[in-house]
Amino acid sequence: MSKKVLFLCTGNSCRSQMAEGFANHDFAERLQAFSGGTDPQGLNPRAVRVMAELGIDISGQSSDHISKYEGQGFDYVITLCGDANEKCPLFFGGVKRLHLGFPDPAKALGDDEQILEVFRRVRDDMRRQLREFFTKELSR
Repeated sequence: MSKKVLFLCTGNSCRSQMAEGFANHDFAERLQAFSGGTDPQGLNPRAVRVMAELGIDISGQSSDHISKYEGQGFDYVITLCGDANEKCPLFFGGVKRLHLGFPDPAKALGDDEQILEVFRRVRDDMRRQLREFFTKELSR
């Protein structure tokens, strides 16, 4: 039986979208992932692009407000930015809550290639941390 995980960040455009994509791809048999934001901004095309570089298609995901998930049960709620961590609603039902902070790649400055490099760094660091966490968690 798969466990449910909700990833939260402010805009639900980059970090939480990439995390949802990784969880659904890397742990497809054991996790069902969703994402939401405290102030949804739409799916960032650069997030879609850098995930596609790894063969993960997140283009069909939607940018949703966290209120969409009120009353639903999750095994894990993971915040990916300080703002979402502070504003995260209480989730009941034995949920494990975790904060993994990552810089917001949407705020990167420079030309297109420099900005994409920031997206790639955040993407790769996030995948490593999520793999470490869920490999331990799901082996219990």
